Amino acid sequence: MAEERDDHNKSEDPTQKRLEDALKRGDVAKSQEINTWFVLAAAALLLMVFAGSMSHGLAATMRGLLANSYQFQIEGRGFLLVVRNIGIEVIAAVAIPLLLLMLAAIAGNMIQHRLVWTGELLKPKFSKISPMAGFKRLFSKLALMNFVKGVLKLALLGAVMTALLWPERTRLESLVTLDAVAILPMTQALSLQLLGAVVAIMAIVAAADFFFQYRQWFERQKMSFQELKQEFKDTDGDPHVKAKIRQIREGRMRKRMMASVPQATVVITNPTHYAVALKYDRGMSAPLCVAKGVDAIALKIREVAIENSVPVVENPPLARALHSSVAIDGEIPAEHYQAVAEVIGYVMRLNRSAVGARGAGAR
Repeated sequence: MAEERDDHNKSEDPTQKRLEDALKRGDVAKSQEINTWFVLAAAALLLMVFAGSMSHGLAATMRGLLANSYQFQIEGRGFLLVVRNIGIEVIAAVAIPLLLLMLAAIAGNMIQHRLVWTGELLKPKFSKISPMAGFKRLFSKLALMNFVKGVLKLALLGAVMTALLWPERTRLESLVTLDAVAILPMTQALSLQLLGAVVAIMAIVAAADFFFQYRQWFERQKMSFQELKQEFKDTDGDPHVKAKIRQIREGRMRKRMMASVPQATVVITNPTHYAVALKYDRGMSAPLCVAKGVDAIALKIREVAIENSVPVVENPPLARALHSSVAIDGEIPAEHYQAVAEVIGYVMRLNRSAVGARGAGAR
């Protein structure tokens, strides 16, 4: 329960140090669909570029094997020699394509994040062998989403492949009657067509999955305000952390300030640049400043005041003086008592007049 409450409190964006620490632990945003797409794209490219040379090389090897089969010695070391020669020929024919596929798989990882060397993931953890933890992972929300994603991906690919193969069903049925030489070009063309469609579909799937995985990873890195303050202490006043904490405090203060505007008695403005919201009730020693701001914040204070029927009075000299001399939640200075009293008195007279007008209208 404590962990769940802590997760709910993690509402602050992670700092750069938090992200760097996650990278050092090997905790990175990674989509397996990106790797799959790179391998499929590389396979399609290799099929177009190297299919001819690979098929010719392997065909020449097999042709020579069959043509000279009567000369091979299959007793003792002779058989091992034949197998070794065939293996060398096959490896020579497919070595470059296999190397390129391996490089594509590596590129699929490196394009998502920089190279990470860490032994953190190799450390033994009880949660990896705990049946209860495994059960929770198996039936977690993430596992369900991955299952749905896999089903949708298979359905989409199946629909596209069916749409491509269905018009070719007659030709496919006739393959059994064709010579092997005629079958190869047709199967190569059809394979390229299918691979091209699959690569196009997987590009969309991979992009969507990477965005999803990145959001999941970013949410895992979020911090609570306490963690943010602790990191600030640990980093001995890191300027980025200081700026982040200052930004959070200013945002919270601004929200609290805007929430106080509807309870204000009057908002004094310098039409577009300054706004000071004051609250006064009978029995208070002096009016309190519940909100103040300049430019965009001043405009927002005016908007909130108008929406909540709080009187807005334009008095540029008083607005500027109050903004520079009074703190939020603080009492106004004594030198502004008279000017503020005149404004509040004017507002109260307006309110009494409005109440009287409503009463007369009701009679």
